[in-house]
Amino acid sequence: MDRFAAVSLFVQVAETGSLTKASEALDISTSAASRHLVALEEHLGVRLVHRTTRQLYLTDAGIEFYRRTRSLMSDLREAEEAVTDSTARPTGVLRITASLSFCLLHIEPLLPEFTRRYPDISVDIVSANRYYDIIDNNIDLAIRTRQFEADSNITIRRLAATRRVLAAAPAYLEQHGLPRTPGDLAQHRMLVYTHAIDPHRLSFRRGDDRQDVAVKPLLEASDGQIVVQAALSGLGILVQPKYIVHAHLAAGRLVPVLDDWDLPRLTINFAFQSRRHLPAKVRLFMDAMIERFERHGYERLWTA
Repeated sequence: MDRFAAVSLFVQVAETGSLTKASEALDISTSAASRHLVALEEHLGVRLVHRTTRQLYLTDAGIEFYRRTRSLMSDLREAEEAVTDSTARPTGVLRITASLSFCLLHIEPLLPEFTRRYPDISVDIVSANRYYDIIDNNIDLAIRTRQFEADSNITIRRLAATRRVLAAAPAYLEQHGLPRTPGDLAQHRMLVYTHAIDPHRLSFRRGDDRQDVAVKPLLEASDGQIVVQAALSGLGILVQPKYIVHAHLAAGRLVPVLDDWDLPRLTINFAFQSRRHLPAKVRLFMDAMIERFERHGYERLWTA
């Protein structure tokens, strides 16, 4: 038995939950993958994976074996990437996760130039408005707005800051009027992003003045793009990070509301596994993103 191939296959099975996906990742046939797994179980003398016609899941022994071999395989990949970085063009699959809004507005526009520069790197984008566990889901790079990670094995690096703003379509403001104070929002239709921190309370600040306003939304949505489209349709006043709505504000499709008041700002961060050697594919994508943000002056636009 090729023990390394068998362990590598087992780790892929544990991470993908599928023998077929694991075999595809390693570019071997499903039958060969099955033989590797059986040989490993026979060598260890325990069942690692329960397999039925419909599902596949780890046994208790499999969970423990995965916990110990995952870091081993990660160290090996890191060693291989370190050698590859110094001798050849960067290669491999770069797995990125971010919110749908960030993916549409800032990852997709970067891809044509990035893939032209680095044709041997393929990009796998996981668009999600929840925070995936980076290690368990084999994520190379996450873009997030939270300030810390509970896992000490995750490194945070700042990308940019952005204001959170209120805005509405001109047609809505013509019909319902422009709020003059935070308290006026009680008389308006509010459009709220569900995953915001404390989405039903807005904490406004203007100089030394502080006002907390309870929000009773007309619409709540778990995706920022739904909130934006509702506002563009004249449904109400949205509350969103400025990086999501800046283009609509600049074009006049949305009008700022209570813009002389500030809400707590957000910091957009990179999050990735802490390693002695950061893989070239991750470092190059981060550098490309930073370069794009600096070229367009996004932080200045979003915090003005």
